[in-house]
Amino acid sequence: MSDANGKKIKLKSSFKVSQTIGSIYTGGKATITSDENLLITAVGEDINVTDIHNGKTMLRLSGDGEMITTFAVTPDGRHLVSSSRSLSVKIWDLTTGKIKRSFKAHEAPIIVMDIDATSTLVATGSADSTIKVWDIDGGFCTHNFKGHGGLGHVSIIRGLDVTRDGKFIISGARDKVVNIWDFGKKTLVNTFIMYETIEKLGVLQPHTKIDDIEDPSVGEMFYTGGDKGIIRIWDLQTGKLIKAQEPEKNTTHIILDIIDILTAITSDQNILFYQIASGLKRVKQIVGHNDEIIDLAYVGPEESHLAVATNTEQIRLYDVQSFNCNIIYGHKDIVICLARSYDGKMLISGSKDRTARIWNIDVNNETADERDRTIKVWDLSPLGTCWLFNFWDANPDTSDENLKPKALYTHHAHEKDINSIAVSSNDKTYATGSQDKTIKIWSVVDGSLLGTCVGHKRGVWSVQFSPVDHTLVSSSGDKTIKIWSSTNFSCLKTLEGHTNSVLKVSFLTSGLQLISCGSDGLLKLWTIKSNECVATLDNHTEKIWALAVRKDEKVVASGGADSLINLWEDITIEEIEQRMKLEEEIIIKEQDLSNYLKKKDYRNAIILAISLNQPFRLLTLFTEVFDNRPEGDTSITGSGSIDEIIGTLSKENLEQMLKYLRDWNTNARHSRTAQIVLNLLDGLLPYTERHYQRLDRMLTDSYIIDYTLHAMDLLDPIGGNEMDIDEQMSPSDGLG
Repeated sequence: MSDANGKKIKLKSSFKVSQTIGSIYTGGKATITSDENLLITAVGEDINVTDIHNGKTMLRLSGDGEMITTFAVTPDGRHLVSSSRSLSVKIWDLTTGKIKRSFKAHEAPIIVMDIDATSTLVATGSADSTIKVWDIDGGFCTHNFKGHGGLGHVSIIRGLDVTRDGKFIISGARDKVVNIWDFGKKTLVNTFIMYETIEKLGVLQPHTKIDDIEDPSVGEMFYTGGDKGIIRIWDLQTGKLIKAQEPEKNTTHIILDIIDILTAITSDQNILFYQIASGLKRVKQIVGHNDEIIDLAYVGPEESHLAVATNTEQIRLYDVQSFNCNIIYGHKDIVICLARSYDGKMLISGSKDRTARIWNIDVNNETADERDRTIKVWDLSPLGTCWLFNFWDANPDTSDENLKPKALYTHHAHEKDINSIAVSSNDKTYATGSQDKTIKIWSVVDGSLLGTCVGHKRGVWSVQFSPVDHTLVSSSGDKTIKIWSSTNFSCLKTLEGHTNSVLKVSFLTSGLQLISCGSDGLLKLWTIKSNECVATLDNHTEKIWALAVRKDEKVVASGGADSLINLWEDITIEEIEQRMKLEEEIIIKEQDLSNYLKKKDYRNAIILAISLNQPFRLLTLFTEVFDNRPEGDTSITGSGSIDEIIGTLSKENLEQMLKYLRDWNTNARHSRTAQIVLNLLDGLLPYTERHYQRLDRMLTDSYIIDYTLHAMDLLDPIGGNEMDIDEQMSPSDGLG
């Protein structure tokens, strides 16, 4: 079959995972190395070391079964010191990922930790109210400070820093105030009310410049982050607010920590990178943990980005070639479905907040910050050229009413929830799949019902039209995939293979194939004509909710309840080429084998026959040589060179030879040859009792010889005379 351009269509047969987007941060401590190349984060009981530029995991430091409480990296980047609720301290070598030393440090969990500038000492602060200083290389305690007490705040102190001249200490707490202390006099100098529970603060470098802030009276500055979810910058002397970020719409996160000069760690496990000079502009974002993946859609003119719905009110927009991820804010409740325009420039999202939002996706725009059982069909024409407007910068609740799409009609479609909607390639009809076990096909023009497809035994999770003919496909909780006629609404095929609900299905290869995913955590590739599942893809541990196929079909993305996004690359062509190359090599080797046999180059012939797994060629060789042995020849096989060659075979080749002997012995015609070779092995190789026992196991069960019929056929391998069968088959040979 050929496509529209006359090019022959090749069926797909194999995919492999080319990239996985998984959890790299689940809460707790996070830091960036001094060279700003590595992001180090806590992931439960483990520590993940990630390349900050491309998102690749460099190391995974396995924990001891208890949650990580804190860690610190030496300034020289060679070592990492970690602690967990098990009360142990581990010193890791970051070049190898191995533990250099482990010891118990305190009687209670370590809460804070810091390393000196020389990378030789680490200080640990514990819930037992003590601070200890340790030699990193030696693993011994150098100092032990006790006696913490006193009152500076009326709540937990979360931030502490010292001014660059060392004269003042600044402290912030959850009591919503910041205190300035005179370090020399040990007195409180000033108190600033923040109207925010402070989770982190720090002093900025002197003479730090911020765009649009030109106030010569401003001296040293400090920053704060907390339950408002934004970073604010203050004048250290007066407590005046210098700069505050604009809060992202409908955000609910708080800032838990700020590292590496305004890199914020948020309560929803995102890592946000801000640029001070540009007025606290967000320049990069890393998603530490995705919740359950609900839906996926490729977007952008080149499909370079992946929009992800993750059981939250946010939409994550991943650049699949880098580690960067933008978050689109706007919905007020969980986003449950995504769709894209054909050109990939628009994204449509549906949410439990009962709204559908249309987003213009400009992947080159570095400044972007941003179920009722009825069917609604919307007229988008009033929007006109407003698609050029960046919708995630807009306030959807206050934007011009004239720019909002209007519903052409609304009607009740199913008796239960609608799980899927698909539009035909000619835009004339659309289909709905429902939990009521039916698929209904409707007219786009007036919404009239054209027909109903009945046959599934449980709810329908997914529907999609074929890109080339008048059919559509559905997947269901009854573990089946069905293909339907979109003209007479009859079921044409049923595909079975999943062991649980089939949650998504999509056409591939110009409508000749399907790819599906289900609650069994598997993806399956199907060829429709043969009803055959040609490949099963396994890299998820829980149900797979989301499936997105890139337009060129070279990559398929899947996402599931295990919080993983897998990108599957089509390797069919590579496998075909590899298989053809292997077949060519086998043909060449077979020709070489024939040449070796003609030249009586027995060594190469035997080794090559074993390599090609051609026992019959080997059997023929041994039989012909023995049958044509010269008169007076005293060799066992009929050729002295073969006797020598077999005695010098490698262990692997000998094991393969024994397997051949086992199989030959099951056939009366070949048992004599098997006995000859076995006799040779018995005489030439220094077998131990263990070897004989192994030989017994391999040959006894299958070596079935009728003693009476074959006694006269078994020849003395040396003299050519008949010999006693019991003498030939001794128990030590495993043949008695």
